[in-house]
Amino acid sequence: MNVDKPIKTLSDTGLHALALILLLASLLHPAIPWQRDLHNYLLVADVTQSMNTEDMKLDGKNVSRMAYMRHLMHDTVAALPCGTDMSLGVFSNVNIALLFTPIEVCANYDVIEDAINHLEWRMAWHGNSRLRFGMQSANAILQSLPEAAQLVFFTDGDEAPKLNAINKTDLSNWQGGSDWLLVGVGGDDPMPVPKFDGDDRIMGYWSVNAMKVEPSAVLAEESAGTRDDSIATDDNDRYLSKLDEPYLKELAQEIDASYLRAGDSGKLVEAMRRQKPAARATEKVGIDRLLIALAALVLLSAYWPGLMLRIRGRPARTPA
Repeated sequence: MNVDKPIKTLSDTGLHALALILLLASLLHPAIPWQRDLHNYLLVADVTQSMNTEDMKLDGKNVSRMAYMRHLMHDTVAALPCGTDMSLGVFSNVNIALLFTPIEVCANYDVIEDAINHLEWRMAWHGNSRLRFGMQSANAILQSLPEAAQLVFFTDGDEAPKLNAINKTDLSNWQGGSDWLLVGVGGDDPMPVPKFDGDDRIMGYWSVNAMKVEPSAVLAEESAGTRDDSIATDDNDRYLSKLDEPYLKELAQEIDASYLRAGDSGKLVEAMRRQKPAARATEKVGIDRLLIALAALVLLSAYWPGLMLRIRGRPARTPA
């Protein structure tokens, strides 16, 4: 049998015709509908002054909760897959201010990283920290976004003024979003909260009396010679802050959210991926490359028997 010529059969002709049809179909750039989960996020940073407390460790050094939060956000954004949209907001008093609307993380990575770098206490417009109202504000922000997103809220849980039976907002009948993630930042040991002037220079530590009477004070007294009762006169008068983990867990339960203590960024990314999708989207997925690949396989199958006979029938080389 002559193996140098392809065996022309009816099946070969059919395979050639099929390959041609697949190639012609690929020229039409066909697409099929495909549903995928949207994991988009709104990251919210607590920028109230208790976040300046230095009770976190980073590279073996003591750092503030604010600095650790920025570090955690950087690592988290870097780990998000391309195609993820995120927005960034800051929390102070009872409201959340949106810094930018959702943008794609890979195309806008430098912009997002720069915005995180500039998160600081001077962005706060009011010194109070009323997280329960903040949850309501977060729900309103999410409703206003052009696309659905899940909330990831970074805070130490330090309410100011402190909650009591009168000022504690009841969220037991929560009607807002669900499956949010509250990330607790801070240590277990009570630590003093530093007070800075407008140039970010430390002046002392907040006093217990100031936190009870006027936690809304954001900046220091304008006049250096004026007595500042917000600054503790001795160690015993300092207001002490710590991560209020029991309260954050209670708050998370009330609003059907999850709680995670700030630590390894990998665990945070895993927790974010476990959040239910913000939405589902139907998109068109092109299959032209798939059709071209199938056409190539069809042609290969047509000539494969002949190629194998050529290989097996080739005489062995003799030494020169």
